[in-house]
Amino acid sequence: MALKSLTFGCMLASVLASPTPEPDPVAQLSLPPLIPSIPGFTDPIASNAPPLPVLQLPTPPLASPPFTGSDLKPKKIGYFFAGAGDNIHKDFLAAYSLDDDTFGTFLWLADLPTSGNSPHHLGSSIDGKTLVGGGLLSLLKTQDTAFYFDVSNPYRPAFKKSNRALLAAITDEIRAKPDGGFLITYMGSAAGTSPGRLVETDANDNIIGQFPQDIAGQVNILADNFNPHGLSVDWEKNIILTSDYVVPLWILKPSLGIIRDNTLRLWNLNSRTIISTITIPDGGGIQDVKFIPKNPESAALATAVHLGQVWIIYPFRTDANGKQGVAKLLYDLGPKARDTTAIYSDITQDGKFIYLTLTTANHIAALDISDLNNVKRLDDPNENQPTIGPHYIKVTPDQKHIVVTDYFVQTGDIGLINTPADFKALYIDINPDGSLHFNRTIDFTGPYTNRGGAKPHSAVVFDLTDPAHPYYY
Repeated sequence: MALKSLTFGCMLASVLASPTPEPDPVAQLSLPPLIPSIPGFTDPIASNAPPLPVLQLPTPPLASPPFTGSDLKPKKIGYFFAGAGDNIHKDFLAAYSLDDDTFGTFLWLADLPTSGNSPHHLGSSIDGKTLVGGGLLSLLKTQDTAFYFDVSNPYRPAFKKSNRALLAAITDEIRAKPDGGFLITYMGSAAGTSPGRLVETDANDNIIGQFPQDIAGQVNILADNFNPHGLSVDWEKNIILTSDYVVPLWILKPSLGIIRDNTLRLWNLNSRTIISTITIPDGGGIQDVKFIPKNPESAALATAVHLGQVWIIYPFRTDANGKQGVAKLLYDLGPKARDTTAIYSDITQDGKFIYLTLTTANHIAALDISDLNNVKRLDDPNENQPTIGPHYIKVTPDQKHIVVTDYFVQTGDIGLINTPADFKALYIDINPDGSLHFNRTIDFTGPYTNRGGAKPHSAVVFDLTDPAHPYYY
């Protein structure tokens, strides 16, 4: 209690008095590697650095092996944010064709300036000129944690810049702002503990806010663990939902065990302030939350990992005590979905179908949610699907496919989470009834053997079929 009181006192001293967020001129930092890369001299250091408890030696990366790109200009492009399999070569962003006639053709690769980041989520700006990806474990080598790519030429992505927040680390979910820039969940503090932050950038990719900043918000995130992973924004209704997953530091050794969270935060979008905390009892990690498109109540769906369940969040309803935000069980995915480490999701733009990855169950579930009072399961939970360790999932802009990456997290000897994976990107057809047809894959092992394979965690899809109306998601 004394430590928490001291922490609160320190945070309180730095709180902004106004509930209206103002740009923070000292919200970010970007530092060069602590050990500069010297070819022929630092290479053995990077190759032979032993694993340490929590913090790792800040070794420079090994140079990226040469590659041959393609001059192909497909209408549909998949960008995959991947880590080098050996953790010592540079991590990277890879672009591939998703057109039917040239599917899986490698287009180009853009390296990060560092290694061992465990590349995590990836998002596109509204105008499709910038991608931003986060490093889950960048903090362990004292590296920048957010990485920006110039994709103004969509066929030649190029690394642009990186930065880190001063109060937060463990970069996670990303949502583009209509006026440029991003909202990004940072799951942990700068030390990887609770509380994390909701971080905001401007159109120039500079961090301008780390929320909450108001006194009531600081009290809220100290009362219950605040480790935001999921993030969804309803721009018209002026609300945000974030979902709390795990305390990041406790997935690393030495650890007394993983601390999983049971809460979501409902926010006022304009003021970036927390309205309320919503609890899913015994949820055991609320990894994801997404608003249901076109839902008249702005309802959202959240995944409870321990329970293996989907809960519905009504942000404008009040509970028996008058508190805004109500959670109710929508669908139980069954015993094979319980304690599957991760459950991530995406919803079709018409709000009729949700798809969920059950990571350690090696399964992708499909639900018809067109009638929320009569949810129908479209997959067979006992089917052996051709996937190992599915995690990140996106419905393609044309709503005809889902892209899934078969890799979640492997911390190796330094951590407690090491989920099996086959390191593939799956391109799965959506049938007219919403069910799935497994079809094509992109392999990330064979083509990248010169860097120990590759670990693709997330994806962004560009659909340039209609040049007048391109889609970036």
